Amino acid sequence: MNEKHQESQLKQGLSNRHMQLIALGGSIGVGLFYGSSSTIEMAGPSILFAYLIGGLVIFTIMRALGEMAVAEPVSGSFSSYANKYLGNFAGFLTGWTYWFMWIVVGMAELTVVGVYINYWFADIPQWATALVALVVMTLVNLANVKAYGEFEFWFALIKVIAIIGMILLGLAIILFGVGNQGEAIGFSNLWSHGGFMPNGFHGLLMSLVLVMFSFGGVELVGISAGEAKDPDKSVPKAINNIVWRILIFYIGALGVMMAIYPWDEVGAEGSPFVQIFDYVGIPAAAHMINFVVITAAMSAFNSGLYGSGRMLYNLALQKNGPQYFTKLSSNGSPRRGILFSSFTLLIAVFLNYIVPEKVFIYISAVATVAVITSWMIILLTQLSFRKSKSGAEVEGLRFKIPFYPISTYIAIAFLLMVVVLMAFIPDMRVALYVAPVWFLILYAGYKLIAVKK
Repeated sequence: MNEKHQESQLKQGLSNRHMQLIALGGSIGVGLFYGSSSTIEMAGPSILFAYLIGGLVIFTIMRALGEMAVAEPVSGSFSSYANKYLGNFAGFLTGWTYWFMWIVVGMAELTVVGVYINYWFADIPQWATALVALVVMTLVNLANVKAYGEFEFWFALIKVIAIIGMILLGLAIILFGVGNQGEAIGFSNLWSHGGFMPNGFHGLLMSLVLVMFSFGGVELVGISAGEAKDPDKSVPKAINNIVWRILIFYIGALGVMMAIYPWDEVGAEGSPFVQIFDYVGIPAAAHMINFVVITAAMSAFNSGLYGSGRMLYNLALQKNGPQYFTKLSSNGSPRRGILFSSFTLLIAVFLNYIVPEKVFIYISAVATVAVITSWMIILLTQLSFRKSKSGAEVEGLRFKIPFYPISTYIAIAFLLMVVVLMAFIPDMRVALYVAPVWFLILYAGYKLIAVKK
């Protein structure tokens, strides 16, 4: 009763267009604009295949989440489902790990904002930019859920326009020789420099770790379902569109890049996107992409603050977190959870003051383990959710996952493989040391709360 009463106080202020762009913004991050060269270096042109595989797994995870979100739309989403269908500790583990993930990602994104503002204004300290970004996005999230939705809509739209522009310009170079004295480049660079898989199957396999990290955040659709005006329509539409978005924005953009430049030259002179715009003689290319990357980072940070505030609220409803976080502001936003998350993110401002150049890769590694944990629990929860239903209830589900249960088991096996692969990447290995410590801390915290209940 209490959970339903509290849940109804969250305002359903997200329209269908907000939901579409939240899903899109969550699946397109800074990694595509500046980090794509590192994944291409690992796998060469076969990175296109890696994104296709990863995209299919993400689609399966999102359909598992969507099945539950349409049947039971709540803010906090999979933590609430885990608590209900896997037990109290699963809800506790999922909620706090997901909150931790967004805090860690938020730190990384604040760092990115500082780095790229310095491209224009070298004298501004990185920590000062991070602090301003933190304050501005906190105020946006405190306003109401519609303000969050509007910011996310426009931030994501900027990313979309930049990527579509790059793909169209790239195709003009490939097919019509624009910027190349009218001589069409064609697609031969995709296979004529060591083959489509120049680093063999090993390179393709290793790249899957970074590919999956780049998809982190796509599950925000489930988090926002409780505040969608029409979750029965907007959630399925947002989730089903994920596959073609991945095909167009990741595979399309990277395919165009590697068709124009041999794969081992992509990113050699800065951002791959800057290279494309430079090729056709747009002198402000670097400035344009710098602006896009800043908005992409602000978008990810905005989403992180939104997700972390809602997760703290839901944890409190489950009695898996301090009851302090159950109180909402008059406009329906979980103000206390947002402010607590913002206060925690001040650590990022401090790190940018102390060691601005050393924190990013370790933060990314830890975030990868956290998001994989969340995805794994979504899949396990969906199995339990489905088993708890009678035959008639299963028939009545409005948004069922395809090929159940085989698709769910394949996705679980794939995520376990990614965790194992992390052990073979030195920069990612640190997360495998941090994760057991984090889980032990959570278990101790859970036991402490259980004693007080």
